[in-house]
Amino acid sequence: MKTLYILRHAKSSWDNPDWSDFERPLNARGLDAARFIGGLMFVRSLAPELIVSSPAKRAKQTAVLVKEVAEIARPIEFDERIYEASPLTLFNLIREFDDRFASILIVGHNPGFENLVRTLTGETVAMPTAALARVDLDIARWRDVEAGANRLEFLLRPKDEMKKSAAD
Repeated sequence: MKTLYILRHAKSSWDNPDWSDFERPLNARGLDAARFIGGLMFVRSLAPELIVSSPAKRAKQTAVLVKEVAEIARPIEFDERIYEASPLTLFNLIREFDDRFASILIVGHNPGFENLVRTLTGETVAMPTAALARVDLDIARWRDVEAGANRLEFLLRPKDEMKKSAAD
């Protein structure tokens, strides 16, 4: 059994027109949402054994904040293939993961991540910024992952989770 956490980067800033897409940092709302998701991961004891992130600034910041707040004592690796990746590229990346890791968090971008969830599970879901999906894969080796043969265990959207927290 393998577990894949799929985290879309938090909300980025559009304040400076000179920034390239790759260089855009998180805005204040994005910083808060990344910390919030990290807090949810901590409270729910979601501690992936490895984090693999797009090197784009907003994804990198999201990964670092989530790691810190969730107190995940595991490394972050940066893989440029995640930036602007198609579902096929992401699928092939997953197949390369080291089998010693039972759970991995990937941090990146849409539309690739929504399409990846659909490819893995057959479910169409909206992944707004800072959304976290957990996909359970009934495999022993990452290279054995197949399309549609996996289960979407949950999808956490910061806006929905904040509403729940406020209602409690």
